[in-house]
Amino acid sequence: MRKGFIFDLDGVIVDTAKYHFLAWQNLATGLGISFTEEQNEQLKGVSRIKSLEKILEWGNKTISEDQFQSLMTEKNEEYLSYIAKMDQSEILPDVPRLLDYLIKNNQGIALGSASKNARVILEKVGLKSKFDTIVDGTNVTKAKPNPEVFLIGAKQLEIAPENCIVFEDSVAGIKAANNAGMISIGIGDKDILAEADFVFNDFTTIKNEFINQLINTQKEPRVL
Repeated sequence: MRKGFIFDLDGVIVDTAKYHFLAWQNLATGLGISFTEEQNEQLKGVSRIKSLEKILEWGNKTISEDQFQSLMTEKNEEYLSYIAKMDQSEILPDVPRLLDYLIKNNQGIALGSASKNARVILEKVGLKSKFDTIVDGTNVTKAKPNPEVFLIGAKQLEIAPENCIVFEDSVAGIKAANNAGMISIGIGDKDILAEADFVFNDFTTIKNEFINQLINTQKEPRVL
């Protein structure tokens, strides 16, 4: 069977969360707001607008619309300065192995990310050509846990949602995959990603035999 394998970007393909953290931390510090790595975890899979709203809420700050837009631009420019230096060394372990195995087995491969910089990052790390389609923050209007990004990915792959598998590292992303009626695979902490169908620490623990099972097994309908 031909299935659709949809990957989030940040924390799944590459670890850009550290760059988001640095940029958000510098922005928060400039506003007199403390910003921790724990809070940064809550911004995973969340749009830039919603992320800034959360930071302002945590700091009990109110700013003008003009300053809000200016800060979002500044944050993105700082983030872009970090990813401009990215190369293949930033790809997370065993990601290329898994992508190549899916290509060899004629499976559909899509990116489903909230990031508006997804294409740039994939170019920088040399993985863009491995994806059949890319759905990013420029293609969607609804943030995860809304399933829009994954449903668009499935449509562009021309594969039914119930025949798609999503790899995610965020709670919002797992919820979005579940809401789309897809198999959800968490990459990270099993306690945090408890709603996923399967959870792995990273791709080094995902064997080809498991991928074969996903390809050959029909998903039971999820009760929504």
